[in-house]
Amino acid sequence: MATKNTPQQEKNQIEIRNKRATFEYFLLDEYTAGLVLTGTEIKSIRDGKANLADAYCVFIGNELFVREMHISEYRFGSYLNHPAKRDRKLLLNRKELRKLQNRIKERGLTIVPVMLFVNPNGLAKLQIALARGKKFYDKRDSIKAKDAKRDMERQMR
Repeated sequence: MATKNTPQQEKNQIEIRNKRATFEYFLLDEYTAGLVLTGTEIKSIRDGKANLADAYCVFIGNELFVREMHISEYRFGSYLNHPAKRDRKLLLNRKELRKLQNRIKERGLTIVPVMLFVNPNGLAKLQIALARGKKFYDKRDSIKAKDAKRDMERQMR
């Protein structure tokens, strides 16, 4: 039996997408990772004040970090506020980290954040993807497919 979400639950569902990632890359594998955040960062995310447009993931040692992810300073924060663009550690299990580390050694593969969301338990999660960059003609094909889909939806109405 499906349960209906209350307006309060629907309001609390935060999903911040990286639209540029699907346009710039072919997404091969997707993973969901936890984030190490400070108190003011999670409050800003819950307000929807985050941006993934320029973000990318990098290995430092055997740990995976996300760089250039912009989380705005919390408006009610005091001297405890966080810097907007700092490296944030991603929490994955060792097997997934090893697999990703081996795969990005291949030429042309990278790890990009796709979506930042807050799960029902109130924890911030980052959906990341192993990706291969698109060529210019691939991007034109993506634009054509998107336009065709939009035209189909207009005709259905």
